[in-house]
Amino acid sequence: MDTPVDITTITSTHWQPAIGKPGAVVLDAQDVDQCIRIILSTPKGSDPLRPLFGFDGWQYLDWPVDQARPHLVREIASALAWEPRITVTKVAVEAVDGGDFSHLNAAVTWQFAQDVQGASFISSVTLGRRI
Repeated sequence: MDTPVDITTITSTHWQPAIGKPGAVVLDAQDVDQCIRIILSTPKGSDPLRPLFGFDGWQYLDWPVDQARPHLVREIASALAWEPRITVTKVAVEAVDGGDFSHLNAAVTWQFAQDVQGASFISSVTLGRRI
């Protein structure tokens, strides 16, 4: 177990508890990366208080990759509208041959919305698997 963080020492505006790491927090870009993973691992309609929250691309995961790719890119871009702190600049979906577990991976390139000429970040998310 990690040593718990004293929340009075956090100076960042963007932070939240780290998933799967009791007592740890994620800050700034790591916070947004975790939010992207949460959005893309939540099936649309599964949050009763926010029925439009989440990713509706699951229906395309069994399609041939070349046919599924444009639909997945659209669904990812649409789902990430739930993260108003970012501007998505690119979404790439690729097949990954994992032997017994082949899957699709999405690489989302994004920037903080308020930082027009700032750094770009890439969040890599395995589609079809919970975080």
